[in-house]
Amino acid sequence: MNLISVWFDFVDLIFPRCCAACDKGLIGNEEIICTSCRIALPRVQENSVSAEMIGQKFIKIHEVTKTHAYLLFTKKGKVQKLLHALKYKGQAELGVEMGFMFGQEMQENGSLPDADLIISVPLHKKKLKSRGYNQSDKLAEGFSRATNIPWSGNVLERVKYTETQTGKTRDERWKNVRKVFVVKGDVKDKKIIIMDDVLTTGATVEACIEVLIEAGCTQFVILTIASAQH
Repeated sequence: MNLISVWFDFVDLIFPRCCAACDKGLIGNEEIICTSCRIALPRVQENSVSAEMIGQKFIKIHEVTKTHAYLLFTKKGKVQKLLHALKYKGQAELGVEMGFMFGQEMQENGSLPDADLIISVPLHKKKLKSRGYNQSDKLAEGFSRATNIPWSGNVLERVKYTETQTGKTRDERWKNVRKVFVVKGDVKDKKIIIMDDVLTTGATVEACIEVLIEAGCTQFVILTIASAQH
């Protein structure tokens, strides 16, 4: 009899661990997200209509070679529940796990992009202090663990505090985030993955790209955990 296994089963009985997506109890070696949800979470399939719509968001920026979202975001769906837990319920480890799943699957299906560095979209210091961590950092960390592509949360800095993007049009979002980022590291001639949580209009990521191009970055891949259709 495996005493360690018995002990963990006992702990799970007294202090049940629940899936972050469906709230059902985790069993055995399951961590954070149960096996059933890992399989059933709605992926954005390559060459699908959703994937094409995502790619269209940055079609005018020639330096962007690929744009891909891992999951489809739907109102009141499991993906929304996961992202809400990550951003507002302090479940930082969930971001690392989702990033790891994303990176692992891209490797397995042969779609992992060639890149020198993963950069996460930064939060302003005020929001970072309030939340305790940057959810995009956690996603990038997990993706890096799965792929061995190095990541950094310090190359970009958000120097201006901005209003929430929720409810704004694309033009309003662009005006809200333009010139709020500065480059703090060397990105000259580098191929960069920009990692974020949810892709809506793409205005925030585009603002990041603008300053990175000015700093000499030559190629981008945009990866997000989820895509909201707008």
